[in-house]
Amino acid sequence: MTMPFLLSLSLLIPLTGGILLSLQKSANTRDTISLVTATLLFCVVLAMYPAVLSGDSTPLIIAEPIKGLAFSLQVEPLGLLFATIASGLWILTTVYGIGYMRGNNEGNQTRFFFCFAISIAAAMGIAFSGNLITLFVFYEMLTLATYPLVTHKGNEDARRGGRMYLGILMFTSIGFLLFAILWTYSLTGTMDFKPGGILQGHASPTVALILLTLFAFGTGKAALMPFHRWLPAAMVAPTPVSALLHAVAVVKAGVFTVLKITVYVFGIDFIAETGAGTIVLWVAAFTLTTASIIALTKDNLKARLAYSTVGQLSYVIVGAMLANAAGIAGAAMQIAMHAMGKITLFFCAGAIYVATHKTEISQLDGLGHKMPFTFAAFFIGAVSIIGLPPMGGAWSKWFLLMGSADAGQWIIMALLLLSSLLNIAYLMPIVGRGFFRPLPSADAARHPAGTIEEAPMNCVVPLCITAAGCVALFLFGDAIYDFLQPIFPPPENISVDTKG
Repeated sequence: MTMPFLLSLSLLIPLTGGILLSLQKSANTRDTISLVTATLLFCVVLAMYPAVLSGDSTPLIIAEPIKGLAFSLQVEPLGLLFATIASGLWILTTVYGIGYMRGNNEGNQTRFFFCFAISIAAAMGIAFSGNLITLFVFYEMLTLATYPLVTHKGNEDARRGGRMYLGILMFTSIGFLLFAILWTYSLTGTMDFKPGGILQGHASPTVALILLTLFAFGTGKAALMPFHRWLPAAMVAPTPVSALLHAVAVVKAGVFTVLKITVYVFGIDFIAETGAGTIVLWVAAFTLTTASIIALTKDNLKARLAYSTVGQLSYVIVGAMLANAAGIAGAAMQIAMHAMGKITLFFCAGAIYVATHKTEISQLDGLGHKMPFTFAAFFIGAVSIIGLPPMGGAWSKWFLLMGSADAGQWIIMALLLLSSLLNIAYLMPIVGRGFFRPLPSADAARHPAGTIEEAPMNCVVPLCITAAGCVALFLFGDAIYDFLQPIFPPPENISVDTKG
């Protein structure tokens, strides 16, 4: 199969699956279509690897309404990594979503899975965008497709959260991102992504600084402060949607967009020479520290995880703005490592809710003995988010620290280390409450000692798989690093050796 054919399938499969889902009346048929569609898409994405490794980057031209300005798709290593994460985790999120939605007797399940499919199609478009205008169209499509998911419950809280979600994301993308894209086109005469960037020789250092700041704030899904509030507000959605927002598509689309623009529009060398990333670097450093502190104050489990995500996303932005090989490596690997760790934590939060209907951290005492698989998986995901071996998050944090050292950004390095300590402070007490505090007497009276009362299998199996994935990403860190090397000049004496 040729690369253009595979690219067309990456869009057609989820779009066709979504249409078929919208026509279904049978729940079993609907769930089967969801799983088959997700699996087929993942297989198509995997089929792209041999061609990419052999250097095939043949584009797919979708349409060319104006000569020289085409809507096109093209594969490169960073986009393929993002597509692999989104399509692979879609399978597990679908399995989990079936168990969660049925376990809670949620309404409008067909609409839910239809919007999920359209959202993944948009994520594929973002991952494989060949230029800025294509990326923008699919970026907006993702916002609109996920809005019904955020407001799924239909109550006042959901509508309020949806208004903030849609308002902030549309305001930033149209007010800042689209303006930056048009400004870039006026300067360069092109919107194409190009290794080494397209702005060199076309923009002064001041213009580059303003442009990069507009791109970063315009990508509202990256959740830089002060445009981050949509993310905690969206936690009114069902937990599978939270997993989609935080791990599979939405926020990863945001930081992926910033990283791709950094590499293929500005170019690492151009940013380093002009200092164009200075403002964004310090905003991201402020965001990752402040969000971690706010997370400490939240008793609601999903709210704490939401602010954790705000902070963890800024690791990617920091790595991009360091504008050196180690920083870019850390940023790209953080997209994968955080996705696996955070989806595990949200799966666990949802499983706890399905099994116990508890939402507050202060209510979790002793539940680790009743739900050992869920709380063990939460521990593994938390260790990866913190950045400790033997979990995948260790590699991204390591490269980010190296990138900070290479850039002489010692304050940034100190803030990264402080953030990891704060990660421990807001994640480990959850595990401690589950395993090392007794079950409250009222709960103990209702639940026999020594019995396991996990959520349904559809919820527990996916979280166990993603927890195992955190370990697998640590073991295969060298393969991921080697695959990503074409997007940055390899630094001297840096390698990832997981084989001892």
